[in-house]
Amino acid sequence: MIEALAPGLVALGVCLAILPMLRSDSTIARLLMTGMCVALLIRYLVWRVTQTLPPPGLTADALVGYPFMLAEMASLLAVCLSLLFLSRTIDRSADAKGGIKKAAAAAPAPLVDVFICTYNEEKAILERTIIGATGLKHGNYRVWVLDDGKRLWLKRLTEELGCHYLTRPDNRHAKAGNINHALRHVAGLRNKPEFVAILDADFVPMPEFLTRTISLMADKTVGVVQTPQHFINADPIQSNLSATEVWPDEQRFFFDILMPAKDAWGVAFCCGTSSVIRYSGLMEIGGFPTDSVTEDYLVTLRLKERGYLTVYLNERLTLGLAPEGLKEYITQRSRWCLGFMQIVRGRSGPFSLQSKLTLIDRLSLVDAFMSWAAGYGMKVLGLLVPWLYLMFGIKAVYADLFELLKYFLPFYVWHACTMGWISRGRSLAIMTDVSQYIAAPAVLKAIVVGLIRPKGHKFQVTAKGGDRNQKFIEWPLLRLYGSALLMTLLAIAYAFIINPQGDSIAYGGLALAWSLYNCVILAIVCLICFEQPRRRKAERFDRSEPVLIHEGSEPRLVRMADISITGARFIDPSPPPVGTILKCNVYGQNMSAAVVRYTTDGFGVRFEENVSTRVGIVRAFYAGEYVRAFHSVRAVPVGKALLLRLFN
Repeated sequence: MIEALAPGLVALGVCLAILPMLRSDSTIARLLMTGMCVALLIRYLVWRVTQTLPPPGLTADALVGYPFMLAEMASLLAVCLSLLFLSRTIDRSADAKGGIKKAAAAAPAPLVDVFICTYNEEKAILERTIIGATGLKHGNYRVWVLDDGKRLWLKRLTEELGCHYLTRPDNRHAKAGNINHALRHVAGLRNKPEFVAILDADFVPMPEFLTRTISLMADKTVGVVQTPQHFINADPIQSNLSATEVWPDEQRFFFDILMPAKDAWGVAFCCGTSSVIRYSGLMEIGGFPTDSVTEDYLVTLRLKERGYLTVYLNERLTLGLAPEGLKEYITQRSRWCLGFMQIVRGRSGPFSLQSKLTLIDRLSLVDAFMSWAAGYGMKVLGLLVPWLYLMFGIKAVYADLFELLKYFLPFYVWHACTMGWISRGRSLAIMTDVSQYIAAPAVLKAIVVGLIRPKGHKFQVTAKGGDRNQKFIEWPLLRLYGSALLMTLLAIAYAFIINPQGDSIAYGGLALAWSLYNCVILAIVCLICFEQPRRRKAERFDRSEPVLIHEGSEPRLVRMADISITGARFIDPSPPPVGTILKCNVYGQNMSAAVVRYTTDGFGVRFEENVSTRVGIVRAFYAGEYVRAFHSVRAVPVGKALLLRLFN
């Protein structure tokens, strides 16, 4: 046992010794850590290929073992490609700051058209986005609401808030078609824009959004400046596990770690919303491509073929809504996967002879493809292979647990430490597996459908808003993974209690450890299938600051406990009667608020509803620090949250 664990313990000791001395933004340090990962991975792979394969032949062991080996090699290739791109990173904030200073001393600000794309979002969501977009600090821009829902109330809202409204006779090509219709419209105007900013209906821009992004456009080869997507609400994994305070939203690793790394290699890509695109470049490629439902990624490739780069500014400049339910979460990831498979099969794919993409661009596309296909495919096989041994004695891997630990554990430990160090403590392997299992059925279907039939798919909108006040069970997913959990437990009971496998129990130890890990993952996934109610449409954030209120002519000081864009809660031992109209200074402006309820330690208010007050509140709120920052993630608080959720 000690002999099997020794290499892994040595790897852990070395990591603990050297990582505190290394900077995560140093290319040399990243190359050292990722290079060692690859070396340990090759060591494991050589052992796996030479020592653990079943004897060739038409046996059950071979028929399962060899395809599983190929799938594992594909997944390990995906890991290697991921490590390659993570070996570098870049931060463009200093460039943006310098660009702003140069722009201030140069010619008048360039004209920017801000496109807000909408289909069926509710008024409360759209109003916030329009108010944020009309309050940008850039001195020369127009805001256009592109309404594919043809809603009269939205036209009136745009008139009320002082922006332009566009609709079209049909909804052909969904979001891409909507944007292209707007491009044709502005192309016919006397003043044509130099840049186009894209915002989804739920993404509210901060005041500096345009000034920070446009500053990077001084380089004429830059076609797109992409910024990260940050969310003001919890995603379904955070919410359904009651882990909002200890676990970041599922996209933080992608936007905070992976995209800066891709940018360092020159292969960052447009993610749709929260981006600014050079208008002349868009006109050169004929607008947004319509041959993929992920038109944003494809626009980067088409611009790349014309010599335009996509750069990534890793600053929080917009705040949006994460998918609020599992169904929407799965729909979104399924659409991303389907769209990418369409790209792989299209003329800008990694193996296309028509494309002018460079080798590193093609390698980045292969990396993304392997992440979808190999990564999610291995998740399914990772459930099936231990079942097959425990239930039927089919050995896909000819090794026992101790042998596996000797060769696999050093790589696993080094890789886990490296990913935790690169992500600055915001990565846990177990939660990555959980998020992949949730979307795996839909993603695998999208892979097959997208590769076999890449054309003719409709754009599926991710629903936002609506009534989320009730508990809800995602039964299709729960039935699937609940059955998988039950099967795993039955397989363990069969192999170790009902029908012990005698001499083969050493290999059974490997299957047992594997199955127990699967049980943990499946149990967490099943917990997430129980959707928790979200009682407040407006996200509330804890505060602790004094606020001066006027009740009649008497001013007094109370302490604010929390706040949203619709109201606030104050701590006060002698609260005013419900219905009282107060004057208070919130977000730096004086406003009226009505007392609407008592609380255990004070009272709650609702802010007045007139247009000028709403505009001021929304702009001030979205300019503030109201996003939960996760500088690091620790396993113990996450584990505690999971246990509390289990017994709640």
